[in-house]
Formats: sequence, structure tokens, C-alpha cells
Amino acid sequence: MSFAELFEGANTSSFKKSVLGQLIHGIVVRIESDFVWVDAGFKSEGQIPVSEFKNANNELDVKVGDQVDVVLESIEDGDGKTILSREKAKRLESWTKLEKAYEEKEIVKGIVDGKVKGGFTVAIDNIRAFLPGSLVDARLQNEQLEGKELEFRVIKLDQVRNNVVVSRRAVSEDDDSADRETVLASLEEGKIVKGKVKNLTDYGAFVDLGAGVDGLLHITDMAWKRVKNPGEVVTVGDEIEVKVLKYEKERSRVSLGLKQLTADPWTDVDKRFPKGEEFPGVVTNIADYGCFVELEPGVEGLVHVSEMDWTNKNVQPSSVVNIGEKVKVKVLEISESGRRISLGLKQCKPNPWQLFSENHAKGDKVVGKVKSITDFGIFIGLEGGIDGLVHTTDLSHEAGSDAAHKYTRGEEVTAVVLNVDPERERISLGVKQLEEDAISKFLDAHKESILSGTISEVESNKLVVDLGDGIKGIIRASDASSDRIDDLAAAFKVGDTVEAKRVGIDRKNGVISLSIRAKDEAEDRAAIEAIKKSNSEVEKGSNAMAEAFKNAKQ
Repeated sequence: MSFAELFEGANTSSFKKSVLGQLIHGIVVRIESDFVWVDAGFKSEGQIPVSEFKNANNELDVKVGDQVDVVLESIEDGDGKTILSREKAKRLESWTKLEKAYEEKEIVKGIVDGKVKGGFTVAIDNIRAFLPGSLVDARLQNEQLEGKELEFRVIKLDQVRNNVVVSRRAVSEDDDSADRETVLASLEEGKIVKGKVKNLTDYGAFVDLGAGVDGLLHITDMAWKRVKNPGEVVTVGDEIEVKVLKYEKERSRVSLGLKQLTADPWTDVDKRFPKGEEFPGVVTNIADYGCFVELEPGVEGLVHVSEMDWTNKNVQPSSVVNIGEKVKVKVLEISESGRRISLGLKQCKPNPWQLFSENHAKGDKVVGKVKSITDFGIFIGLEGGIDGLVHTTDLSHEAGSDAAHKYTRGEEVTAVVLNVDPERERISLGVKQLEEDAISKFLDAHKESILSGTISEVESNKLVVDLGDGIKGIIRASDASSDRIDDLAAAFKVGDTVEAKRVGIDRKNGVISLSIRAKDEAEDRAAIEAIKKSNSEVEKGSNAMAEAFKNAKQ
């Protein structure tokens, strides 16, 4: 609105109402220390704070006589003053420019002046706009944005709500569109390209190949060796050469590799590390199931927990080795195609089972403490940290499975070596072999085959006979008589004295098998033999007399 138009209708109330809040022109007529006086065509001149006329360098950018745009806030208020605003005029001018830029999709410049939740604030002239974090140029993600003047595109505008949203990414995408197509067209699998490491993640690094084209260098493709953190191999800002492993044109997705630029260390690995040989290595990682040992850069093998210690199959790996420790390992299995090597740590140390086998023969006596007690025997601790088993059947000559529970943990026991199997890591020991069993003593005292005893039990299928000295005999029903007996209780009773022939020995159960039938049959055979012998002697006597008589007659 011109100065003449203002002057023409300045005194009408309707005019005053219509121009309030409007952008009008005025002339600077006076400049004081605190105010700039502007003549906008009203009865009184308007005063505007000097600060509204200062530029970014805090310098006054007007002089007397300059025409300026201002907003009329009040005409002759209670004090008879006309209130004008240069600041609001600037904002109106800025909104006008933003509307034009928004409609015509023009680029605007602004300064990033703060960080807020979800993005940044941007000062565009006198308007504060919002820059969402998702619309920041990907190439600026890790840069300090605050204080930078950048170009933006207005993507949302609402003056009523004072809402302006801008995008930096839209500008960079426009700039890079042509170059991006060129770069993408040049990509092909197997090609070696140059790029700059843009940012790192837990799973790898993004490499800027130029014109906004990014490729992912996965952590598994950074080096042939185990990489825990991408920062071990590359850092942001590094310029590197990489190999294009995969390029999906439809999705513009590029997979890159760094280790593929060097020879695969697993090639001919079985020739450099033959099975059965020992090699030095360095512990690179420890897990619950074992540890990994690097034999050379890019070649690691697993030492399973069972191959770490001879005596403890479930040892905690961290109690045996430390990360970075130099160790000697033995190659147990190797698969070049499967890229796996099984290593042994204990195999590079003396085998206590083998040493025991070499130093102890069958029948040797050993002394150790009871380490554990089970239903099937006791385990005795031996030299070298190994155990030997005394089975219940080798604990005592007496029958019974509770012999093991007569011992206590920590009790010192002397035993005899019965068998050593280094391959299966087993040592069999015996305790009862140290003393002569009761049956052997009894037989030494009773060498005859016919034994006498007292019946102590009568059962349906057998007789139990007390032979004395704690030895029992068993007579089965079929051995109780030469004749068939249907009811043993009718033919025998407890307390009867019987004689029977020894027909077997059960050392495991500590009993002697007896047979009355066998005794009777033996006695019958003996009687028959005696009769035959007697008859033979009589016959010989008769022949002798006949011969003598014959000789006498002659």
C-alpha cells in the first residue's frame, strides 16, 4: 500500500481497521539510539525498536530517507502513538518467499540452528522451519550440522499454524540424480571400486561409492579372520578399494567385500596344517563350548571343551586359557571345504592314562582316596589326576551290592590294578584281591570232594546247608536224591545232617554247589568197581589153583 493511499484515507475508521496487520510502506525520518522513526502517512510517526533494523552482524542496515516495509500494529493508541513493526514485516516477506518457493519447488537457504526431538530446526530468514532426521542428507548423518548454512526444499507449509517442514535429502537427491545413474550403470559383480567409509554399524560399514550410492561392507566380508567390531578393520573417512560381490539393480542394493581382494587362506590349508601335527597358535575367542585358536591370519580352529583337559571333560574354558594367550595345539580333524579345523589342547600334554599304563602293571598295588561312591562301585583318585573304578564285585568276596556304601569319601584305600585301557581312559581296580577269600580257605582245609553239613534252610527248590566257617552250600531239588522228590520239606528238615559231593563253586556269591545224588552215584560206582575187583581176584585165585593141581598130576 502506497504512502499516498495511506494519507488519503488515514482519518477514516474503516480504513484504519482494514490496514491493521497489513504490510505498508514508510519512510525513515529519524534514527535515535533506541528507536527508528518511520512516517507511514498517519498523523503521528511510528516508532520501531532499533534492534528490528539490525542485521546478522548487529549492524544498523537503514538510514534516514530509506523506504522500508513495515506492518501496522496500532494507529494512534491511547498515548496517541502509531505502532509499527519491522520484524513482522520481515516475517511476512519471508512467508511470501516461502510460499513462492513451495509452489514453484525452488531451493531455499537456511541455517541449522538447533537440534530437537526427531530432527533439527532451521532458520530461513525470519522463519523457523523443521528438518526431520529422516530427511537429512545421508552424507551428513555423522557431521556436525548446527551452524551450517545449507540448501533445502520446502515440502510442507502452513502459515496459520506457523508450520514449515523442509528436506535436505530432496536437494541432494536432485543434485545426485544424474551422477547416481552413471555410478549405478558402471557397477557390476566382481568389479573393484573405490569408496569412502561413511558410517559403521554392529554388522558392518556403509561405503559411499559416489553420487549418493552406498554399498554395505558386511562384517563377515571385511577380513578372512574373525572380526568382532568393524572398527578393527576400517574407520569412518577411510578411502578403500572394495569388490562388488552382489548388485541388485531393482533395489539399488550393493554388497561389497574387502577380504575378497586377498587370497583365501583356507586354500590348501590341509597341506599347511596336516592332521596329527602340532602347531603354535593364539587364542582369539572363548565360548562355553570351547575356545578358538588362530593358526595364521584368517585360519582359526575350535578346541572343544572335551579336548582341553585330560581329566575334566566339562572344564570351564576360561579357567584353562585366556584371550591372546599363545598355546600349542594338535590338529585332530580338518575340512578345507567346510572351513573347519578341530584342534586339541590336551593332546600336547602328557596323557596321564598312558603314563599310568606305562608305570603300572596288572597286579601292582596302588593307594588313593575315595573320590565318589556309586551303586556300582567306588572311584579312587590316582596320580596324574585320574580315577580308577573298583566295581562292587571287586570290593569284597561277600555277596551283596551294598559293599560300596561301606566306604566314605576321602577314605584312603589300597587296591590292586586289574586292567588299564588308555584308549578308553579306564582303569579297573580290585580290593578283594588283596585278601584270600573264605571259600579258598575252606577248600584248602577240606580237600575231599564229599562234604558234610547241617541243613539251615529248606525251600521249595533247594536246600541251604551250613558247612561251617561261614560257608554255605546249595543243594538243588534235582540233586537232593537219586529218586524223584516232589516235596523237599517232606524229605528233609532244618537241622538234618547231610553228606553231599562238591560239584561247583560260585565265588561271586560265595557258595558251594552240592549234590547228594552225585555222592550216591559215586558211591554206587565205587561199590561196583570194588565188586568187580574182588571177583577178578577170586577168578585169578581159582585159575592159579587149577594150574597148580595140573602141575602136581604131571
